[in-house]
Amino acid sequence: MGSLRVLSGSEVCTILARHALKEVRRRGSHVVMQKKTVEGTVTVPVPDHKELRKGTLLSFIRQSDISRIEFEV
Repeated sequence: MGSLRVLSGSEVCTILARHALKEVRRRGSHVVMQKKTVEGTVTVPVPDHKELRKGTLLSFIRQSDISRIEFEV
């Protein structure tokens, strides 16, 4: 496993959009991305900051069920 990159909120939104998550709303400094699946709806709130912490990125990986490789160096 490689190390996670330092990503901004907009870069994370771009990665999530590549995996069929769509922006449903934006309020203040947060963007809410969603995807409907057979099991239900996956909702990922993304803070639109310049740099996101590693724990926040790991949370996005768990919530969205996207491979960690997408977020690595």
